[in-house]
Amino acid sequence: MLLIDDKRGVVVVEDETGAKRELKFDTAEAFEAVSAAWLRIGWDVKYVYGFSWLGRPVIQLPEDMIRIQEIIFQVKPDVVIETGVAHGGSLVFYASLFEAMGKGRVVGIDIEIRKHNRAAIEAHPMFERITLIEGSSTAPETVAAVKAQVKPGETVLVILDSNHLKDHVEAELKLYSPLVTANSYIVACDGIMAQVVGAPRTSPDWTWNNPISAVDDFLATTKDFVLEEPAFPFNEGLVRSRVTYWPKCYLKRVAG
Repeated sequence: MLLIDDKRGVVVVEDETGAKRELKFDTAEAFEAVSAAWLRIGWDVKYVYGFSWLGRPVIQLPEDMIRIQEIIFQVKPDVVIETGVAHGGSLVFYASLFEAMGKGRVVGIDIEIRKHNRAAIEAHPMFERITLIEGSSTAPETVAAVKAQVKPGETVLVILDSNHLKDHVEAELKLYSPLVTANSYIVACDGIMAQVVGAPRTSPDWTWNNPISAVDDFLATTKDFVLEEPAFPFNEGLVRSRVTYWPKCYLKRVAG
């Protein structure tokens, strides 16, 4: 249970045992408690379905996009590979970052790129920096086609945003992690699934059948990657953690 008492300036949090804590508004703990409730409510009302980037729908939490653009600016990859295309908004977002940086291109993969979405993406001013590959992200021929888009010596960052169930994400981690270059990242999106079980459009098995479980299993099998939360490059406030649909998502390549 969570109660916001704006007259007293406190958030009252009650745990499973019935114990209550009062958190003052001017604390990071209060912000985190309210943010967790806000994320759940946002899921229920489909908050992330209300955004676009340069005219294309982008079904992401805006904070996640702002955070990852800093990582892209830091890493300066030659290629961003993203599984999951949908309306193409995130591809356009990454391509526009590359346009501003004066380098880079995006490879987008989806098992089905609908005709109207393909037409809109191909007509977009950022399409010169985008390559579309249609096919299952885990199919050998798709992986081969993606690998063919990467030139020797290029820096690569990978974003996994297609089917978010554990087995699929784990398969993508194994297939695409070899493309990630040292000090770059593979990003497993939408670990929020574990937090929203019981909400609309969820399944009871999401408690374990989610990207975080895939990340945990993957990291248990490799020393080439570590789970590393990138530092905020600028922060004059009290908040120390992201408000995110992508918890435990950033896997940094440290070897290989």
